[in-house]
Amino acid sequence: MGAQPAEAEFDAFYRDTSRRVVHLVYAFTGDLTVAQDATQEAYAKAWQQWSTVRTHDDPLAWVRTVARRVAISGWRKKTTQDRAYERHGAHDTTGPPTEDRVAVVAAMRTLPQPVREAVAMHYIGDLSIEQIAHETNTPAGTIKARLHRGRAQLAQALAHEENHHG
Repeated sequence: MGAQPAEAEFDAFYRDTSRRVVHLVYAFTGDLTVAQDATQEAYAKAWQQWSTVRTHDDPLAWVRTVARRVAISGWRKKTTQDRAYERHGAHDTTGPPTEDRVAVVAAMRTLPQPVREAVAMHYIGDLSIEQIAHETNTPAGTIKARLHRGRAQLAQALAHEENHHG
């Protein structure tokens, strides 16, 4: 039978959820390499602590939180580093982002971090307002306000993009 039950369970969890985490962190940082690295690191930590993590109500929430933290610290470091690594680094397994996606990410970058985080978690991570509130320790009303503001700013940024390329 080869794989231990825990290993099989973890593999299935990783397969079912890792792409969503990459997309979420990518939307959040606008940097695919950082997103992939942070996601790998979060799942590695989840595996190390799998006996505990698997008992959580929502193991994916745990992974997302870790990935987000890793990405934030990694992204800060990376923006100050030379980006040569990116050109020679790992290949993107999700395929090149579409132009729409690039526009969205560029627009996301213009949002303040808390707003960007809420928008990414809601629209890319498919989290409810309650879940976002819980994971970020922020009142639901604040999350609603951030989503409202984020939508307005994204719409503006994307309209602006179209005018430039149109």
